[in-house]
Amino acid sequence: MEINNNNKYFHGVRTERQYAPMTAPYSVPSGITFAVGAAPVHTTDNPIVNEPIRTRNWSEAERLLGYNDDWQKYDLSEVMFCHFRLYNTSPVIFVNVLDPARHKKSTPAKAFPLIGGRVILPFETIKSSVKAASYVAGTDYELFYHDGQLVFEVLEGGAINSTLTEVSIGFDEVDPSMITAADIIGGTDLTTNERKGLENIEAVFPKYGILPSVCICPNWSSDSIVASVMAAKMEEYNGVFNGKALIDVDTEAVTFYEDVPQWKEANGITSKTQVLCFPLVSRGGKTFRMSTHMAGLMAVVDAGNDNVPCESPSNKPLHIDSAVLADGSEVLLSLTQANYLNAQGITTALNFVNGFVLWGNHTAIFPNSDNPEEYFLYAARMFDWISNTVILTHWSRVDGVLTQRTIESIVDILNIWLNGLVTNQRLIGGRAEFPSELNSVDEFRTGKITFKISFAPPGIAQEIVHLLAFDPAYIEGLLAGLGGES
Repeated sequence: MEINNNNKYFHGVRTERQYAPMTAPYSVPSGITFAVGAAPVHTTDNPIVNEPIRTRNWSEAERLLGYNDDWQKYDLSEVMFCHFRLYNTSPVIFVNVLDPARHKKSTPAKAFPLIGGRVILPFETIKSSVKAASYVAGTDYELFYHDGQLVFEVLEGGAINSTLTEVSIGFDEVDPSMITAADIIGGTDLTTNERKGLENIEAVFPKYGILPSVCICPNWSSDSIVASVMAAKMEEYNGVFNGKALIDVDTEAVTFYEDVPQWKEANGITSKTQVLCFPLVSRGGKTFRMSTHMAGLMAVVDAGNDNVPCESPSNKPLHIDSAVLADGSEVLLSLTQANYLNAQGITTALNFVNGFVLWGNHTAIFPNSDNPEEYFLYAARMFDWISNTVILTHWSRVDGVLTQRTIESIVDILNIWLNGLVTNQRLIGGRAEFPSELNSVDEFRTGKITFKISFAPPGIAQEIVHLLAFDPAYIEGLLAGLGGES
């Protein structure tokens, strides 16, 4: 038997996209966020570093990751606040790269004031590292984190005299400033085979059985190398699954909207897998990356469509009260200015009619692509979602007996599913086929069969035009009715 060595060997289920010319499936939730950054895990009982952590609510996230309002240090706390407090979305996958054993500095012992039986230590203090002269933790004092501080509290009956006014204490502190882009990018440790940073996207499905569709790195996505790795990781992770990477413009480097396209091109943010956001946003005095809000909003919009990403998040409400730069100065974009950004493949925030909304429908490949299935975000996400769903639905059939009944069953299941999406207006139309021209005898004998899925997602009303015309016939009719000139 002749084997075609020109084809790349593959074992599993995969999809191939066939772009249209220009003129009971597996349930895949959409809008799940995968966030990589720093969390104050030194405040937890068991710090988790470089592992994907699935959280379903605020209390669970706080217990596993800790929380602090200083989002410049702890950007995963920003994601927690945004997703669980503002958009009420769940679940969220976090990867913390702050390692208390490595990202730390030592503070030599010095005298701290003892007031009311308590010493207030910095939040960054690693509780297990605290040394207080010859005193014993649990006997003479206890330590607990509270309100952004580590509290050293004297215990009754211990060796610390109540008349003391100060205590000599030394400790180690976590230092988030020691985190580098390399920590976020991560990789696989060649010695331990442990995944680090963004590489943990590969572990999410094996560990939890869920597929993230959105990747964010709030403090780091403005770094061009991190942004490119984010894009690469969301294209065929686990070898077959796809999603989108949300990137933020560096608003310290770019403060004027007209300069954003140049920054975009200079930093290579031009992938169909990326979505670029400008500027930052604010609510109640707290500054967020727009990518964090966009991820939360996408999850809300998807959930409103039965977890099908068939609707654009553009022109949907953002839970913000202003758009800002890194220095806190306000950015007020007119519709013309916002549309200028959109025309360059940049998503922004617009306060125009009904408060602040997300404004923009394009992936970062726009305007360098004329393929709407690449540059329209909603269409690109539908291709991702359908691809992921088909793979998971039929994975159990891999290595099964290949018969006519098997082929007909796959076609029937796909068409029933597609018809349901059409009925619920998630698709305009869709069909599955087993084309004879795509399935040769040799391919069948070597275990390869090819199905064709054709579909059309709903369009979006990006541009609504009303033609206004003066019609003198109405005046003529009025005059005729009054007995005047007709």
